Amino acid sequence: MANDALFTPYEHGGLTLPNRIVLSPLTRNRAVGTVPNALMAEYYAQRASAAILIAEGTQPAAVGQGYLDTPGLHTDEQQAGWAKVVEAIEAAGPARFVIQVMHTGRVAHPSYTGGEQPVAPSVVQAPGEVFTPEGQRPYVEPRALGTDELETVKAQYVEAARRAVDAGAYGIELHAANGYLLHQFLSENTNQRTDGYGTDVAGRIRFVVEVVDAVVAEIGAGRTAIRLSPNHQVNGIEETDPKSTYAALYAELARHDLLYVHLLDSSKFAGYDVIAQARELYPGTLIANAGFSQEWDAAGAAERIEDGRIDLVAFGRPFLANPDLPRRLRENAPLNEPDRETFYGGGAEGYTDYPTLDAVTTG
Repeated sequence: MANDALFTPYEHGGLTLPNRIVLSPLTRNRAVGTVPNALMAEYYAQRASAAILIAEGTQPAAVGQGYLDTPGLHTDEQQAGWAKVVEAIEAAGPARFVIQVMHTGRVAHPSYTGGEQPVAPSVVQAPGEVFTPEGQRPYVEPRALGTDELETVKAQYVEAARRAVDAGAYGIELHAANGYLLHQFLSENTNQRTDGYGTDVAGRIRFVVEVVDAVVAEIGAGRTAIRLSPNHQVNGIEETDPKSTYAALYAELARHDLLYVHLLDSSKFAGYDVIAQARELYPGTLIANAGFSQEWDAAGAAERIEDGRIDLVAFGRPFLANPDLPRRLRENAPLNEPDRETFYGGGAEGYTDYPTLDAVTTG
């Protein structure tokens, strides 16, 4: 079959997977009060036939929350909620569960942070507006993190990693993409620091590298992953020389045999083949995702695995609407269409009520 490469087992280091299909991290805004709940456990368990399930962006501190009802990983209650999610997944299937840790930095909003001003590498306000409980509001001007505060933020990532593993998750994915805090350090237009954490490539990658090193020291390289999107021009990001920035970053990441590097294919923004660069410079496991504006079909994903460009492929919207996506891809079965009106917030509708192939064929 043309899609066979998606179903070959994968092994690297201590990681053994039954297939090459990954659930991409998808913000769904169902964690009422920022605590993972039974509905979320059902959602992830439904998709447990994947190789890896990457959880939605999860803030490591209250000041890192940028959206309504996104889960956190900085309180005992949140950790207990994630433990119930892990329990449901382990009962349902073979998937490894990884929690994406996402500090939104300047993209946070006081509506979600208890009134606290968002923090960022520099005082550069994000363009545009954000949805808040009071409706659409402009982003606010962030406060620049002091050099002495960087250790505190680093410790927040480390604590979130420890809580994730203690909750039973296989590991964490550091979100250094899509214009959030770690990406803000990498980008020239959002990082104007002169304290050794900016100015040039070595300075801009420094904080990201230090966070990776600290998390690896806490939970191990085999449980630590990172997501990148070179010059992905979302949330106001503009990187003038991403090829040099990410070459330097891969050289640092290659010191560790990480769980994986997860790359959004932002080649059209970066101006070069970002997947080819990662494959050349990072020797470990590489996951890729087509990006927000497109999805690879099964044949395209399988081709990229067969020719060695990537090791695993992350699906977003198709997996959102098809809880049994691996089976459907194996059998070349029709896919449910995702309902955009129910992507963000709400309850079970458009979240846990998409029919499986069995339900469609017997219904």
